[in-house]
Amino acid sequence: MTPDTALAVLSAHIEPGRAEQMAAYHKQTRTVLGIPNTATNDVTKEWRRTLSVSERVALADGLWQTDIFEARIAAAKLLTQARLRPDGDAWTLITSWVPDFDSWAIADHACMAGQKRITADLTRIEDIEAWTQSDHMWTRRAAMVITLPFAKQNFPKPHELDIRDRVLGWAATYVDDPDWFIQKSVAWWLRDLSKHDVERTNAFLANHGDRMKNFARKEAGKYLKTL
Repeated sequence: MTPDTALAVLSAHIEPGRAEQMAAYHKQTRTVLGIPNTATNDVTKEWRRTLSVSERVALADGLWQTDIFEARIAAAKLLTQARLRPDGDAWTLITSWVPDFDSWAIADHACMAGQKRITADLTRIEDIEAWTQSDHMWTRRAAMVITLPFAKQNFPKPHELDIRDRVLGWAATYVDDPDWFIQKSVAWWLRDLSKHDVERTNAFLANHGDRMKNFARKEAGKYLKTL
């Protein structure tokens, strides 16, 4: 399937008047077609079922290069799957997208695809470390979002706990960053962690919480009193 063919399939689900609303909500300057997320889900689910892994990687690459909002979302959804073999090319493609991140919806969908690939091969955490030093805010944020599965584990193994502590170390370097999205990414990670690891969450907030923005500190501790 070519990107043009895929775009034609997606475009069949355009809803009149929706593009303007989506562009405003997602603060997009790129082309937005006006396709509901549910339709994109259905289309990409069928593509995942019928296309080989190599075909999906090639199509995801082509869709991403169009720089159309829904096409980039669809590209990420094409590769969002726990079982993906072989997945080396998919991981390489996903990481190549990170410098292009410029809005939360596209970045989050791509990171969800990346989450599956990291949990499939934990050594890939090494690729993420350099992101935390990037001058590109969205790359620094992606380091937190793509590692969210390690905040959500109920019974992590010792090496998974090591990754949890490693990411918390990254978060500690982020707390002085004034950018809202960076503060939000730390808060998001801690909020999810608090449901599974109160001790580490409380320790982080005790050590670093006074340097976080008020909204982020409040978000991070949202569930602590009810646990």
